Amino acid sequence: MTKRIGFLSFGHWGVTPYSQTRTASDTLLQSIDLAVAAEELGADGAYFRVHHFARQLGSPFPLLAAVGARTKRIEIGTAVIDMRYENPFYMAEDAGAADLIAGGRLQLGISRGSPEQVIDGWRHFGFAPEEGETDAEMARRHATVFFELLKGEGFARPNPRPMFPNPPGLLRLEPHSEGLRDRIWWGSATNGTAVWAAELGMNLQSSTLKFDESGKPFHVQQAEQIRAYREAWRAAGHAREPRVSVSRSIFAIVNDRDRAYFGRDGEEHDQIGYIDEQTRAVFGRSYAAEPGVLVKQLAEDEAIAEADTLLLTVPNQLGVEYNAHVIEAILKYVAPELGWR
Repeated sequence: MTKRIGFLSFGHWGVTPYSQTRTASDTLLQSIDLAVAAEELGADGAYFRVHHFARQLGSPFPLLAAVGARTKRIEIGTAVIDMRYENPFYMAEDAGAADLIAGGRLQLGISRGSPEQVIDGWRHFGFAPEEGETDAEMARRHATVFFELLKGEGFARPNPRPMFPNPPGLLRLEPHSEGLRDRIWWGSATNGTAVWAAELGMNLQSSTLKFDESGKPFHVQQAEQIRAYREAWRAAGHAREPRVSVSRSIFAIVNDRDRAYFGRDGEEHDQIGYIDEQTRAVFGRSYAAEPGVLVKQLAEDEAIAEADTLLLTVPNQLGVEYNAHVIEAILKYVAPELGWR
């Protein structure tokens, strides 16, 4: 299956050995440069993870707008924005503006988020669950409001004596970007939330971890999640075809530098961890091998086969030049052999 192939950067920075992103400025500017380089190489997407209270990318819309202004074709997205921290009204304005700057290329991944650097960090942003509501339910509530606002329908009663003339009827948030609503993705770690996203009409992002719901290998559980999502999408009767992405750490070893960074002995396996005290999760393996070996390994990944979009997680602290090489090696040596190109 032909696939869109993009990169996903967590945007780390820090004063560590070999790091080429020692400050927030380094990370932000190099993120823009990597998106430009990826577009020139023929990649399809530049995606960024959002974490708060961390030395990582945290405020996505200035970065997305800057990337949109510097590129012409590549999709620009997030994977994911933690909706526990978001005011959906302000977010709808920011997203509309960034999408217009990019010419309608935003692909926004949103989610309930993951464990963060601080306890209940969203409370510092002014948000708290309603009575009897969990923080995950609060995130889905914020997401539902945001998704509804993107319809662009008027809902606010106009001032009878406005500073500027108003169009007739109720007012909507501006700027509105037509079509953005079809480019919202839900980052799901469970089968249930994947089905919920399908029913609402959001695309699906499935990352490198999933709640362990069956004990099966990660890629099998993820493929089953995607199939459940597609079945729910069909049952909901949506008019368009959905998009589905998966994220993977994949490194084609084609030179000594690759071997020094990622050459390992032995087979990589899934890892088991805990998101919190009650939630067992399975984390997908990394792939690092010479191209011929990679082709065979990736051909057996059921979830990649089910998805139309593959996001390559990149080690952003190794710099723009090396990360462009990582992307190019997949596009040149691996993707054509698997029929992705």
